[in-house]
Formats: sequence, structure tokens, C-alpha cells
Amino acid sequence: MPAEIFGEKYEFLPRPHILTFEEIERLVRIFSSAGVSKLRITGGEPLVRANLPDLIFKLSAIEGIDDIALTTNGYLLAQNAQAMMDAGLDRLTISLDSIDEDIFKKMSGRPQGPANTLEGIKVATKIGFSSVKINVVVQRGVNDHTLVDTARYFKGSGAIVRFIEFMDVGTKNGWELSQVVPSKEVIDLIGEEFPLEPIDPNYVGEVASRYRYLDGDGEIGVISSVSEPFCGNCTRARLSTDGKLVTCLFASGGTDLKTPLRAGASELELAEIIGRVWTGRGDRYSELRSKATEFKAGSPDDKVEMYYIGG
Repeated sequence: MPAEIFGEKYEFLPRPHILTFEEIERLVRIFSSAGVSKLRITGGEPLVRANLPDLIFKLSAIEGIDDIALTTNGYLLAQNAQAMMDAGLDRLTISLDSIDEDIFKKMSGRPQGPANTLEGIKVATKIGFSSVKINVVVQRGVNDHTLVDTARYFKGSGAIVRFIEFMDVGTKNGWELSQVVPSKEVIDLIGEEFPLEPIDPNYVGEVASRYRYLDGDGEIGVISSVSEPFCGNCTRARLSTDGKLVTCLFASGGTDLKTPLRAGASELELAEIIGRVWTGRGDRYSELRSKATEFKAGSPDDKVEMYYIGG
């Protein structure tokens, strides 16, 4: 979380406000019965949640759930990767904005360098997760001059690097249009060093556009949520740690599931709430922003912060 937010006096949510593993499991069963088959565990940083492998084990046993991924900053990954795989975790996404020590510190807002994250990636690729992806948020004038180095570092490793346009999610990341590097520019930059060709998406609604190295030494991806929004293909919902159902990264809030859950709502009643939210969703924030405002940030006061809702 941003250094100005997370300090010695920061007050985390009291434990009673946070969904228990059993409550998460119950809600996932309802989502699964409605057709959800893929889960992603995110945060904040999920690896600071105690006994996380226990949750993964519970979720992997739910009928209809056939894919579980986890997004992490990788700081605690090396010592937790094997336990999570054993519990049923299929895929990993690791946030790593630069392999350069100083730039990494600047972008993360923390004093630690990338060593722990790089070690975690090495362990994860070695033990054999079905997929290891590395997310790099690209900011002009900050880390754009290190993108080729990052691509080179992971080329041939089995890990897939995905370069993400700098998004105006929340109000704390200092978003400015001038710092957005369009994905096409990223592909051109890396393609000059390592020739690339586009390849088909893995599935309908995949947010990343895929490119493979012509020498067969792996692939990269770009996520173009600013220059080429993909709202129309979105099939995702998000459940916050305090039990809110959120349908968009740019949302100003969510629908409370925790209160009816703890008030004794039946499976059918909870399913009706979820169904009503899903069928009534009209969130096209990224598309509308791009069309009407030429990528300029919308209202600065009413967005959920990325560190709260996760990726």
C-alpha cells in the first residue's frame, strides 16, 4: 500500500469485519453454481493472510471450480509457493514493475528491493505451476527505459511478462495521462530488440493481448485498459475481504454480501442478490472515459483504491 497510507499508525480492519474462510467458501459455492469456474485470490497482499493454503484447499474442492490463480507482490512467495501448490493453486501472477533496484523501490513505495520477488519467481517456475505471469505497470519517465531489460531477464524462463498501461485506479497513485505508455509503443520497443508476432487469446474475454518471440523463446503480453478498453468482454466480479461484490476496478463501491450472509440468508437469497448485481451491471468506465475524455481521469473522489480491491 502507498507509504503515506500504510505506516505505523495504520489501522487494519478488525478481524470480525473480514470474511472468514468458511464464508468465502460458501459464497464461492454459490458463484460456482451460477457458472463461475475460475477464481483469483488477490488483495492487498494475500500472502499476509494467515493459513492461506487452507483457503486454497477448501476452494479447490468445490465442484465446478477448475482453476485457481493468485496475484502477489512475491515478497513472501519463495517460502509459500510449494504449500500453495500442494493445496491446489494452479497459477501465479507476480507484480514486478522493474528489476532495477532503485526503480523498484520508487514504484513500490517501500524500502525493499526486488530480490525477494525475483527469488519467489525462480522458485515458482522451478516447482512447476501451470502458469507464472509477471505484471509490469509501465510509467513514462519512470520505468519505460527498463522494459527491454525486464523482457530480456525473463525471456526463455517459462514466465510470461505482461506490460500494463498505467491506470487511474483510485486517487493515490498520482495518475497522469502523460505517464501512460500505449501498449503499441511497448510492443514496438521490445520488438526492435526481440522480433514478435501476435497470437490468439487463450479464451474469450482475456484481458491481455499476446505476442510470441519469433525465435520460439516464450511470449509476452500487453494489457491496454487505457488506450484500448476491453469492458465489453469483461466476465469478472470481485469479492472484497469485507464481503462486498464489486464488478469493476473503477467502481465507487460494491454490494454488501456479508450482512445478509451473517443474518442467515439462504443460498437462494444470496444467489438472487448476486444474480441481480451481475445481470444489472452496466459498468463501462474504461470505455466511457476513453471515448469522452481522451483518457483523462474521471472524478477524483469516488473510486475504490487499487490496494483495497486488488488487481
